[in-house]
Amino acid sequence: MIYTITLNPSIDYVMFTQQMTVGELNRTTRTEKYAGGKGINVSRLLKTLEIDSTATGYIGGFTGRFILDELEKYDIKSQFITLDRDTRINVKIKSENETEINASGPIVNESQCKQLLDQINILTPNDLVVVSGSSAKGHGKTLYKEIAKLCNEKQIPFIIDAEKELATQTFEYKPLLYKPNIHELEAMFDTTFTSDEDIISHARKIIDQGVQTVIVSMGEDGALLITDNEVYKALTPTGEVINTVGAGDSTVAGFIYAREHQYNHLKTLKYAVASGSATAFSSDLAQKDEVLKLINEIKVQKLS
Repeated sequence: MIYTITLNPSIDYVMFTQQMTVGELNRTTRTEKYAGGKGINVSRLLKTLEIDSTATGYIGGFTGRFILDELEKYDIKSQFITLDRDTRINVKIKSENETEINASGPIVNESQCKQLLDQINILTPNDLVVVSGSSAKGHGKTLYKEIAKLCNEKQIPFIIDAEKELATQTFEYKPLLYKPNIHELEAMFDTTFTSDEDIISHARKIIDQGVQTVIVSMGEDGALLITDNEVYKALTPTGEVINTVGAGDSTVAGFIYAREHQYNHLKTLKYAVASGSATAFSSDLAQKDEVLKLINEIKVQKLS
């Protein structure tokens, strides 16, 4: 079974307006709300791709109830740990530009951390754990490392998709995949990349720390898949970018889909990029037919 862990989920409240003027009254043309959080997005797209998963992490209050109801509507299993405080609401304002306002989220105590680790402790090497997004406040700040260490001890493959401070804690425990975008990778090394070779050499430094596979998404410039002895580059298919929220999570879901079907690295990168691009070209997360439609449009080249 695939388990997606979202330590700090949210309701994503999306507000559409023709023009956003700071300091003035702005009226929406329409609003939408979704069960948000990177792990939840992975579970949602996996379900679209007909892959079952269990979503877990922390939720609370009426906002947490909404997330559970949404997951039930999508027929996604969940075993979230309940907190006393409300799950956060993140606001996305879409006008001529895209603006996000993200809340910090509730605090997680030591006992609640242990509950999550107990869930992982009963898993086996046949399972897969995906940990992504921001960490919970309080004792949750150390959870990324604790989850990675436990997965390593139990030989459970795990995927990491998080910012530098969280991700780097896990590398020594040999994640199956780390998926930064190019800006996150630049921030990790405090540099600016000027070529694919530059990106590859820095990704290899992460591989040297223990990560098995790195996928770097580069927007309209495509994506790179790097292992200890192979490098592949995919070009992004043509399309109008409508929505960037969830595109990276969709890339992770595409990687998992390919892994479940035991595809090689070339085909894996195709499905990862097709899934991420299909979401970027949609108003919400992509549908399966939208992903499959892009597969044949994506060109992948083996660089080494």
